[in-house]
Amino acid sequence: MSKKICFSIKDLNLFYGDFHALKNINIDILKSEVSAFIGPSGCGKSTFLRSLNRMNDLLTDCSIKGKILFNGENIYKKYNVNVLRKKIGMVFQKPNPFPMSIYDNIAFALKTHGIKDKERLDSCIEESLRDVGLWKECKDKLKQNALKLSGGQQQRLCIARSISIKPEVILMDEPTSALDPIATLKIEELITKLKKDYTIIVVTHNMQQACRISDRTAFFLLGEMIEFASTQSIFTKAKDKRTQDYINGKFG
Repeated sequence: MSKKICFSIKDLNLFYGDFHALKNINIDILKSEVSAFIGPSGCGKSTFLRSLNRMNDLLTDCSIKGKILFNGENIYKKYNVNVLRKKIGMVFQKPNPFPMSIYDNIAFALKTHGIKDKERLDSCIEESLRDVGLWKECKDKLKQNALKLSGGQQQRLCIARSISIKPEVILMDEPTSALDPIATLKIEELITKLKKDYTIIVVTHNMQQACRISDRTAFFLLGEMIEFASTQSIFTKAKDKRTQDYINGKFG
């Protein structure tokens, strides 16, 4: 059975003032897959990622033309931005736990979306921590300040916070770039595990990582999406010479 489309992007152009940051992006992203965005710094991949849950709305000089359809609905016409961000979570490059307890980090997200019953909070927090492999490590220190966790644990906590409200999509902007190899491996294993329940889109500079974790890969260059195909195809028989040159290390 063919997979359903999660996002359908049509003729997307994004500007920062007069700067044309994204140029005529057309792409369909499928549900329950990991899609990786690769390309050199400044190529537009993070800008595109942030467009998918309207994070770019926070920038006063940003303007967008074209359509971003999520489950067939235009996110700029059919969705309240708070409802949209409940459905589309975000994990950033640097772990950003709140300066509060491990428990309260996740409880904060749940309470923001109307869950305040203590028994339900406890259940949701345990489930989220189990899903990211943190429950055994943290169950006896839930009241400890989250900033005392290691970098890798902090990032997994941020993922737990994101999935606690049961989004449909998780956006990840270079989620392992600040982590050591062991912590990176745990996050990669977690991404592979989570894709059965979530659509995951990852921006990464690490091409080996894209190979390991993604089903499909998009290559961005100078604001354009040059090529989007199965990860195996991109890395073994890319159609565009610019994609081939980037993957072979000739620039970037």
